[in-house]
Amino acid sequence: MHVLKLAQSGVIAKVKIVITGATGSIGGALARAYAKDGHSLILQGRKADQLAVLRDECLALGGLASVVSFDLSDLMQTRRWCDELVTSGAPDLVIANAGMNINTGEDQSGEQWEQMEALLDLNVKSTLMLVHHMALAMKERKTGQLVLVSSLAAFYGLPVTPTYSASKAALKAYAEGIRGWLAPHNVGVSVVMPGYVSSKMCHAMPGPKPFMWTPERAALVIKQAVVKNRARISFPFPLNFGCWWLAVLPPTISQRIVKWLDYAG
Repeated sequence: MHVLKLAQSGVIAKVKIVITGATGSIGGALARAYAKDGHSLILQGRKADQLAVLRDECLALGGLASVVSFDLSDLMQTRRWCDELVTSGAPDLVIANAGMNINTGEDQSGEQWEQMEALLDLNVKSTLMLVHHMALAMKERKTGQLVLVSSLAAFYGLPVTPTYSASKAALKAYAEGIRGWLAPHNVGVSVVMPGYVSSKMCHAMPGPKPFMWTPERAALVIKQAVVKNRARISFPFPLNFGCWWLAVLPPTISQRIVKWLDYAG
């Protein structure tokens, strides 16, 4: 039985939870949701002032919270932090939520390589580094859960955000791969594929934003599905169903649909 199920049943009072990108809308909502259950949180983000506010909110809700502020794109520092996290034993739950987005621009001039490289360092390299370190520690301990936050954009690359789509597809594939590898060792893995969740990053993205959810609603759905160790946590319906079809249909049809929906730029 996974440690979160034990905690939910009252066998374990608290679990140790790591959330990256905690100052983002989904990360912050998840932190507050888990704090209400009295869990012990380690919150990572780049904005120290916002992290401090979130820590105080989590403490007021009944949780334990510590914060660490640095840029995960600094892969050397991320590696050191990963080593620190497992020094006293692997966390029970790690939610790899940190990420950024770029787009091809209002004039469709295209993404800049420097931005693309920064996005890949944060969205892919640092995430895989963190998850890999935690996976090995959890595998050895024979318990734990890993949650990678991807996107519905992982189903089909959007012309307005090609690098972001590629990075989220990488996380989806990696999560699916390690889930099978870790299953015999009682380590759960879920990939979260949200649609539009209200946030500064979301509102900055080009294109329409149908079926937008609040961060609190997204956090509740994620939390409930993580307890069940769901392989894929995608929402909202019917947007998730439509995005899945984009990956299934012949490319020429999918491209026409994307253009018709005004995501072609």
